[in-house]
Amino acid sequence: MRILALVPGGIGDQILFFPTLEDLKTQYPNATIDVMVEPRAKSAYRVCPYVHDILIFDYQAHNGLADYLNALGMIRDHEYDIALNFGQKWTLDLLLWLNGIPLRVGYQSQTSQFLSNSVPLKTEQYVPYITHDLLTSLGIRSYCPSLKIAVPKEDIDWAQTEQQRLNLKDGYMLFYNGSSLIPQEPKAIYPIEQWKTIIDSIKQKQPNLSMVLLQDSNNAEQTILMKEYYPMLKVTRPSDVGKLAAIIAGANSILCTDSDPLQLAVAVGTYTFALFGPTDSAKILPSGYERYIGIQSPTDKVADISSETITVKMWEG
Repeated sequence: MRILALVPGGIGDQILFFPTLEDLKTQYPNATIDVMVEPRAKSAYRVCPYVHDILIFDYQAHNGLADYLNALGMIRDHEYDIALNFGQKWTLDLLLWLNGIPLRVGYQSQTSQFLSNSVPLKTEQYVPYITHDLLTSLGIRSYCPSLKIAVPKEDIDWAQTEQQRLNLKDGYMLFYNGSSLIPQEPKAIYPIEQWKTIIDSIKQKQPNLSMVLLQDSNNAEQTILMKEYYPMLKVTRPSDVGKLAAIIAGANSILCTDSDPLQLAVAVGTYTFALFGPTDSAKILPSGYERYIGIQSPTDKVADISSETITVKMWEG
């Protein structure tokens, strides 16, 4: 059996989808599972053991007929038995129908006539539950698994070498200040000048704890400015998702905005403090876990969370 999952979004969106992939593999252990994702999300599958092949399609682009014909050809070449569309573009439902895939699963809409099975879209839930709901149309009624990833050994080895390079022998706390959205969302970034109270509080209460900035392609400018403002901060630049996950796994804790590192932190079980403005923490963080603490802005801007509120939450945790 061959299964295709069409999953729009970035790296964080893919990680939130991993529990659904895990359950699919549990229910169909002999199945070959492929995904069709955006170019920016392909690297997420470095830490996912459930996927065989990765097809590329830019869901956010203004796709023309040639793009859809190319996608049609890619899908047809694999002769899938089941396709699950986790996006809401009717054009992709049409592609699956044109391919003659027997089971075509998606969310109910005014154009879901191209689907063989559909389920209601319940957007008020924790995101992994939303994607897991599609499995009910396949007769799967199991509980949604928790987030998990599989970090390659070479990435764990890199993280250990990086900890030595940065002299993190007494432990470390990670900071990530940036947005993983394309284009970047300024409302999701915490102002650089407001970090002073947080950094001073950590220095006072845990003077031996190193503070390390996570830098990636989404927050390079923010990281450079943070380092200029606060020279005592160290910087690590993991080159891929596996190394990023490994360095997060070794941290005592992480303070971050809603971003790709947030979902990696949840997946590896690192104590997490996450700042939310334009997004709802209840949909992004799993409930019932004391180690994942969402700090929600009173407005849609992360900047409107006071640094004092953050420090109080940190030391309560």
